[in-house]
Amino acid sequence: MWTGKYARSPLVRSLFMNMVSENEAAAIETQEWYRCCPDLLGESVQPLFVQSHLDSGTKAFLKRSVEKSGWLFTQLYHSFVSTVLSPLVSRTSINGFLGRGSMYVFSAEQFQRLLRIGPEWRAERLLDLGAGDGGVTEVMGAHFREVYATEVSLPMKWHLQRRNYKILGLDEWQQTGFQYDVISCLNLLDRCEDPLRLLQDIKRSLVPKTGRLVLAAVLPFQPYVEIGGRWQRPKEHLKVKGETWEEQVTNMSSEVFRKAGLEVEAVTRLPYLCEGDMYNDYYVLDDAVFVLKASEDSSESAH
Repeated sequence: MWTGKYARSPLVRSLFMNMVSENEAAAIETQEWYRCCPDLLGESVQPLFVQSHLDSGTKAFLKRSVEKSGWLFTQLYHSFVSTVLSPLVSRTSINGFLGRGSMYVFSAEQFQRLLRIGPEWRAERLLDLGAGDGGVTEVMGAHFREVYATEVSLPMKWHLQRRNYKILGLDEWQQTGFQYDVISCLNLLDRCEDPLRLLQDIKRSLVPKTGRLVLAAVLPFQPYVEIGGRWQRPKEHLKVKGETWEEQVTNMSSEVFRKAGLEVEAVTRLPYLCEGDMYNDYYVLDDAVFVLKASEDSSESAH
């Protein structure tokens, strides 16, 4: 799953410093986070690719993560509590209780660029599915008059309530009687029991014509659901074909989303970052972030 970055061992670090300066190493690593070979994308996806890069918002998150991972006594306490609670409670809830492990998907600038909006753009309603502690919700929420969220973990719900977001039940957001200008589904598709049904519910819940889905998926796509602290395969196993990041993006665009009556408007490659611990400054996974709209000719396909 998560890969840690920056060795904390003084010996490993000093040996590494002899080969290459840390700044150079970091520059090489962060370039890889955004690398895409457009030629390997399908013809229909190539013109939709948006090249992203390390920006000030992402640098600020990394700086905070490095600082927090250096708080030795806090990290020791977190490690002890995690060990005690992990047989009983999900990792997400432990992180919510401890106020650690915040996630980062995109900066305000990256979000605006993907949606092709300016800083002053405003719309009525945002729904963030599986919003966690609301850190990423906040980046998007600045553009909306009302912000709704769903979340399973009780400690994470407390964080969302503190931010004054309206929390909806897992079976409630589709039946509110109103629709959303933007729905975000960030790194949730590989962690839910019925991903195709989720996509179809989202499509129905978007404002017609102008509504957009912002969806992030960790690639390679490896679906698992966490039940009582244990990981198992979901009820509906969504298969994404392809070996490389580009092949999987193409397959999701042409097959998975099309089945749900959605089409890609933009796609980019971004690092999915998580705050670190006493062992690593931060953790990182490869994300594909899509902007999707309802297909004009789509009639909903059956499962």
